[in-house]
Amino acid sequence: MTVHIGAEQGQIAETVLMPGDPYRARWVAENFLEDAKLVHEVRGMFGFTGNWRGNRVSIQGAGMGMPSMSIYANELIRDFGAKTLIRIGSCGGMQDHVKLRDVVIAMTATTVATPSSTIFRELNFSPCADYSLLAAAVEAAKNVEVGVHVGGIYSSDTFYDERPDLNKEMQRHGILGVEMEAAELYTLANRYGVRALGIMTVSDHLLTGEALPSDQREKTFGDMVEIALNAAFA
Repeated sequence: MTVHIGAEQGQIAETVLMPGDPYRARWVAENFLEDAKLVHEVRGMFGFTGNWRGNRVSIQGAGMGMPSMSIYANELIRDFGAKTLIRIGSCGGMQDHVKLRDVVIAMTATTVATPSSTIFRELNFSPCADYSLLAAAVEAAKNVEVGVHVGGIYSSDTFYDERPDLNKEMQRHGILGVEMEAAELYTLANRYGVRALGIMTVSDHLLTGEALPSDQREKTFGDMVEIALNAAFA
């Protein structure tokens, strides 16, 4: 056990899907895994382990924001031996051609700062996805019916943003969407030599003001999960 993950050694799989919402973790476990078992619920941040097509998988809630993601990813990698970590979450669309419910596969994650920023000092480290996962996800995405976009995203720790000028620069430079966790996940994966990828469904849009209700964010987005599972075991 660790401070934030109450599972016993051996209860966490080497492949972990990481939604931010613990209730989405439960929904994914119930709808995609066989023999899924709740292995811990410390602070209500559910963790499940089961099987998908004969492959052992864990689903671990990560909370909101890079500090929370950093806690869970660090413990999963260092204390439980996770080797493949895939963020499955929501993002805000930042381009006209990116539509509500589309899937974004993140090659890179631009950010102002992460919990790891202090160790780099003056260096602007560029966190990126694992190529093998990225390529497998792009291939798996050919089998879904929603729109799929591959490129850079923006990870922000500010949900109620008051920097429209910064958003405009992200849009001007082709950033597909904004979310709150991937940059730190990618940084930690690079540090520890494991695989990471972010796959997000567009739940709202910065340009149009469209947004999905919270219950649909929690219990839908199946295409994103299918892509993640197929990529993990390609």
